[in-house]
Amino acid sequence: MDAFYQPDGPHLVATELTRGPWSDDAQHGGPPLALLGREIERAAGPGFVARFTAELLRSLPFGRYEVSAQVVRPGRRSRSVHAALLLDGVVCARAQALVLSEVPVALPLGPPRPQLPSPAASTPYTFTFFRSPVGYHTAMEMRVARGEWGTGAMAGWLRMKVPLVAGETPSPLQRVLVAADAGNGVSAPLPVDEYLFINPDLTLHQHRNLQGEWVGLDGVTRVEANGVGLAQAEVFDDSGPIGRSLQSLLVSRRS
Repeated sequence: MDAFYQPDGPHLVATELTRGPWSDDAQHGGPPLALLGREIERAAGPGFVARFTAELLRSLPFGRYEVSAQVVRPGRRSRSVHAALLLDGVVCARAQALVLSEVPVALPLGPPRPQLPSPAASTPYTFTFFRSPVGYHTAMEMRVARGEWGTGAMAGWLRMKVPLVAGETPSPLQRVLVAADAGNGVSAPLPVDEYLFINPDLTLHQHRNLQGEWVGLDGVTRVEANGVGLAQAEVFDDSGPIGRSLQSLLVSRRS
């Protein structure tokens, strides 16, 4: 396995590298969300994805997936693109994106941008909450920039070890989406052997493209006794912030 997905004609076949932490038979949310982002970029043409909002409508098993996207509101400076991920003809995830045209603007010098400790200065981390020996955790590299895992607040760097689709170089958006869905895992607030805190959605706002391969997430997760939570993360590259992500959470005890 050398990628999250292998092309098979018009389909994309999920490999075991997409496996998530909640079930050995289901994908992590990051790779399928990145597939939606990939299709949105292909449909939109030139432009910058300033907002990406997706819903994961069901558990995503390994299988042969179809992805489609269309521009639903064209425009000179901004346009809207919708995408869907299908398994056996059934929509199992969908996304909407706001795509903006980029125009150079001369700006005054502002205050210094916040920074995370660089990936080189951060501590390598071994994923401890995946039960299978092969999955998302073996396809990604992670380093802790600050904080402690399991406390509900931590900053970490993630990097893809393999491409999203075999034979392709991931775009900056694809790299960010593969990592951003791990925000609730980076800032895990509860013991994962006792609790589930699964995100059925992800919203990503960006103000510039990622530079390089490393995606920094400075995350905080809050959970409530009503079974709902919220994970939020400021997203970084080595030059500073590039955006912010939000994830709604379904919180429960493991049975």
